[in-house]
Amino acid sequence: TTLFRSRIWVLRVLTAALSVQVLQASACPTDIPEHLRQNCYPEHGASPDGCAERGCLWCPAVIQGTPYCFFPNETVPECYNLPDNAKKDCHPESGSTEARCLARDCCWAASSPPGTPWCFFNTDACSIIPPSGRKDCHPEPGASPSTCRDRGCLWCETSVQNVPFCFHDSKQDSTCSENIPVQERIDCHPQPGSTQEKCEVKGCIWCATSFPNAPWCFLPADGKYGYTMTGEPRKTAKGWRILLKKPTSKSLYGSSITTIAMDVEFHTKKRLRFKIYDPNNNRFEVPLNIESPSTEAVDPDYAIEFRNNDFFHFKITRKSTGTALWDTSLGGLTFADQFLQISTALPSSSVYGFGEHEHPNFKHDLNFVTYPMYSRDQPPAAFGNLYGVHPFYMCLENDSNAHGVLFLNANAQEVLLNPSPSLTLRTIGGVLDFYVFLGPTPEDIVQQYTEAIGRPFLPPYWSLGFQLSRYGYKSLATMKETIRRTRQFDIPHDVQYGDIDYMDRQMDFTYDKVNFAGLPKYVKELKNEGMHFITILDPCLTKDEPAGTYRPYELGQQMGIWVNNSDGVTPAAGKVWPPGSSVFPDYSNPKTHDWWIQACVEFKDVIDYDGLWIDMNEPANFGTGQEGGCAQNQINYPPYMPKILGANLADKTLCADSKTYAGDLYDTHSLYGWFQTEPTFYASQNATGKRAFVLTRSTFVGSGKWSGHWLGDNYSLWKDLRMSIIGMLEFNLFGIPYIGADICGYIHDTSEELCLRWMQLGAFYPFSRNHNGLDYKEQDPGAFGAEFASKSRLTLLIRYTLLPYLYTLFYKAHVSGSTVIRPVMHEFTLDKQTHDIDEAFLWGPAFMITPVVHQGADSVNVYFPEARWFNYYTADEIPFSWRRITTSIPAPLNTIPLFVRGGYILPTQAPARTTTLSRKNPFGLLIALDDKGSAAGSLYWDDGDSIDPVEKGIYFLAEYRFNNGRLTTEVVRNGYREVDNLIYDTIQIFGLSLSPKTITLNGNAMSSSNINYQENGKLTLRIAAPLASKLSIHLQ
Repeated sequence: TTLFRSRIWVLRVLTAALSVQVLQASACPTDIPEHLRQNCYPEHGASPDGCAERGCLWCPAVIQGTPYCFFPNETVPECYNLPDNAKKDCHPESGSTEARCLARDCCWAASSPPGTPWCFFNTDACSIIPPSGRKDCHPEPGASPSTCRDRGCLWCETSVQNVPFCFHDSKQDSTCSENIPVQERIDCHPQPGSTQEKCEVKGCIWCATSFPNAPWCFLPADGKYGYTMTGEPRKTAKGWRILLKKPTSKSLYGSSITTIAMDVEFHTKKRLRFKIYDPNNNRFEVPLNIESPSTEAVDPDYAIEFRNNDFFHFKITRKSTGTALWDTSLGGLTFADQFLQISTALPSSSVYGFGEHEHPNFKHDLNFVTYPMYSRDQPPAAFGNLYGVHPFYMCLENDSNAHGVLFLNANAQEVLLNPSPSLTLRTIGGVLDFYVFLGPTPEDIVQQYTEAIGRPFLPPYWSLGFQLSRYGYKSLATMKETIRRTRQFDIPHDVQYGDIDYMDRQMDFTYDKVNFAGLPKYVKELKNEGMHFITILDPCLTKDEPAGTYRPYELGQQMGIWVNNSDGVTPAAGKVWPPGSSVFPDYSNPKTHDWWIQACVEFKDVIDYDGLWIDMNEPANFGTGQEGGCAQNQINYPPYMPKILGANLADKTLCADSKTYAGDLYDTHSLYGWFQTEPTFYASQNATGKRAFVLTRSTFVGSGKWSGHWLGDNYSLWKDLRMSIIGMLEFNLFGIPYIGADICGYIHDTSEELCLRWMQLGAFYPFSRNHNGLDYKEQDPGAFGAEFASKSRLTLLIRYTLLPYLYTLFYKAHVSGSTVIRPVMHEFTLDKQTHDIDEAFLWGPAFMITPVVHQGADSVNVYFPEARWFNYYTADEIPFSWRRITTSIPAPLNTIPLFVRGGYILPTQAPARTTTLSRKNPFGLLIALDDKGSAAGSLYWDDGDSIDPVEKGIYFLAEYRFNNGRLTTEVVRNGYREVDNLIYDTIQIFGLSLSPKTITLNGNAMSSSNINYQENGKLTLRIAAPLASKLSIHLQ
């Protein structure tokens, strides 16, 4: 039976482990039974030396999950016996370490529950405030230890009547004059330098707290900073219009606009828009066209109610459950010229999204964490604003329904995540324009979101192959040598890049005719061998070349297409890579589109490229502002500055009062790369005559319609390896599924172990490219020698085998907006244990990748949700007893654990060194059966690089189903005739309980010589059947 085979598989794993560990375990210098061991080193990185430093014992164990490092007796020191909820933080400021903690005579114990301090007082926090002094932190029903902790409060049960179990954790918090729980405070002085005097001058409340990062100066509850409704809500064709008036002159930063309006539009059954704006003056709005129906949606899934008590607030609810998705009753609505703020309560603490940042986890920490958003040339930095801006988030409600919210604003902004749970959004311009998406599943949300902002582009098939690049080849000879050794080790390699070092002095649309002499010819040779070439382009062009020698600049000057200084006439000049001073094309100007497309088409005659890589388009500048500096005015130096890196709008870019066709750079800065991407898409398409390929560094809402993205100038560090998974998950949430990180890292020298683990993970990035920076050691997979190359090759061959499945996922993303890379939570939303998983991920719904992301690890902890799972390599079924638990899976250096989910059919194809070759190879189907013995899947196929094949119907689409021992095929679309030359040659079925007695293929009995059944339930069939015809297989 299946269960019997599962036990055999477990026995294989355990036997391998026990053969090494039994003798060591028997030699333990203690008689403490394994099941009574108390973990002395629960955090990652335990070692014999580290264990000894804690005065504990190190001894391997036979029982899975038993700690190797444990206390020398069964009684744990009193310090470690405190329950997590009773631990009071002894080192709330950043920089806590074990040594610093012990120096304070406090306890150190790593703990897994989020929000639990590792450094804590050697005192039961429940005794700090006696029952008589407790101030209720959760007065409403539903208090629990977890919800209490989420509010930053203590949970201590007591038998004393009418004493709250959940209460504020300090006397400071409990004696505040204002009855606002600390976790609900809205900062009244978000700029540095807050004092009690400054706070009270603003009419706000000052009250110290021990809660880390919580504001001491916060808004009062009386709504003096809010608005009141004038008259009644007025019905409109699309929904409602409300006029609001400021009742007081109080304002946080600058004068508040006295009269504002709020429009509510019922767009679709699942999408609601509300916009708060100045009805008397035009303000900048993002020029993204989201279709707004002329009349309101009928019977939507949401409801909205308006209240006008002390101040105006409103609530958006999900009709089916009554859950409040957006609730502004916290107050704080502010609308000044250069400071806009709105706060909302959240229905749960499960929040994902916002970007672009280096987030430590996919699910956000809500303990007063601030993330700024303003596009910046910035390698990954904790809590820093990076290359793009994505003010979009998803929230999983407590009943596992989900909703998404887009804040459509491009000005410098920040989001503050509070533990109540709630969030506050602040921006320094534009309007408060929001779109709410009702889901109710995470995949529904992404589909609804991309329906509004634009579906992802369909990438060329070749762009799913492995890619090589580096800044610093320095010569064509080095590039050739890198490609030669890649071929020597037979490593798949589809795309070669040219970075700015191939250019003549880093100038766009040129190449170095000395160090890269012969490059045009060599690119043609690569293309003749089935490879592709992508060239980099930066938006900055030198203006200081001799007259008549640099056509791209002179044509642009003639057309007048540059970003200008504040006078609106003189081109803004900065310093970037090219010699002399650089000017910056204004891509918001339609004339610039014509110039850019023409320049790119003309350069195609020089270098026969296949795609365009646009970099430095935040826009980046090596100084602060342009030549001449930034004028002292409120555009360049606004009254409030979000917590952006550099604390200056012009840091590493141009002055905010620079002029673009679309408006001041103050408003359009974070849209610069977004404006560039669409004309680059058409430049690539027009130049090649084939499907466009664009890779951009700076992105904004909707960029995925035109381009892919890489995660920027990352570091060759283990944390960057791990966090790249989070980045991929987030950009799929943002509607940009063609995403990846620089494999092995861009900055610093890599190590062999790190690079190998990164090659394994990177083989499953949608965008799989090894790229590193100037003067760092070579890290292409051939650079480390034969053994490294062989291990990298094996993983890449798996990628190439599964490319038909990956391409089909991109087709589905293109037509319906679904994710390609997705978190486990997307498929198992009801299972709350999946909500925190961000070290494993899925390709679509069916293929789970569980990489090693920690140095020195030779196993990974894998959580298997409720489904049938199979080891990809062996087809062994994961034991039923492992479902919904975390299990340690062996992962030696040559292996990345991979698992196939039962119930799905994955199309495959025999791999080759390039996709040009592999596309000619036979196809296969990998059929993984679910608990009912069923599975389903599909295959999308086209020529791989024609323009708009889906829209033109030039494609092949087949749907597969396996039920009751029978595989059936429905050819949904047969518009691509080249499939007539392709065949199926292999069918694999995972999860059979018995060997079939007879098998028929399209009604004809199969020969036993073409059938292989294994004891673990894997059936392999060797066939020869045309891909274009219906395929029918019957097992009896």
